[in-house]
Amino acid sequence: MIFSQANLQEFLECKRRFFLRYVLKLDWPAHVVEPGGGWEAKSRLGREFHRLVYQHQIGIPSETLSGLATVPDLRDWWQSYTDHPVEDLAEARLPELVLSAPMGSSRLLAKYDLLSIRPGGDAIIVDWKTSKARSNRWLKARMQTRVYRYLLVRAGSSLNSGQPIEPGRVEMVYWFAEDPDRPARLEYDADQYQEDETFLSRLIEQIEGLPVEGFELTDDLSRCRFCPYRSLCDRGERPGR
Repeated sequence: MIFSQANLQEFLECKRRFFLRYVLKLDWPAHVVEPGGGWEAKSRLGREFHRLVYQHQIGIPSETLSGLATVPDLRDWWQSYTDHPVEDLAEARLPELVLSAPMGSSRLLAKYDLLSIRPGGDAIIVDWKTSKARSNRWLKARMQTRVYRYLLVRAGSSLNSGQPIEPGRVEMVYWFAEDPDRPARLEYDADQYQEDETFLSRLIEQIEGLPVEGFELTDDLSRCRFCPYRSLCDRGERPGR
């Protein structure tokens, strides 16, 4: 199995949801939130925003792309992006790059919105967010932060002329379109790297060895309100707002 920040986060939040989505691969059409149409439209705009940023990062002028941001939310996010760029990025940038490494009998994979690596190994991971800003403490505990920083150190030597990228030279930046003046910047170090390696390897080993009956329902019923599989688990039919 290929593990990612997304499915590992799912496992931590609800083992049963992980099993239904990533093992049985059930495509369940229930709405995640109410009203469903508004949430789906917002998600689609988020994907369009990421596409615009990718095109800009590969060299298409912002003036050319601005005409594509015609919907109000998308136009506002794009204006925030052009007016409030992330600081300290190298000229050489790698948008939407994928790294992976073996973990147990599986692989761990990350797809980065943007990597900026200077000669010598100073590396910045940038993730563009159209959701509301979150605290550094909350972000630091997320699988995205742990997986992205860990994998860059573990598998990023090919991006640094064959030399390992030291943990202390890695920084992750969450840039929020709704709060572009205050991106969350999370530094890294060798102790955190070792902690992440131990945590991730044990977590993946646990998942690989878990019997079917071990994929239990979460005890946090509030998560079920925003789960598309809730009716399968007799946890309600209507989504949360």
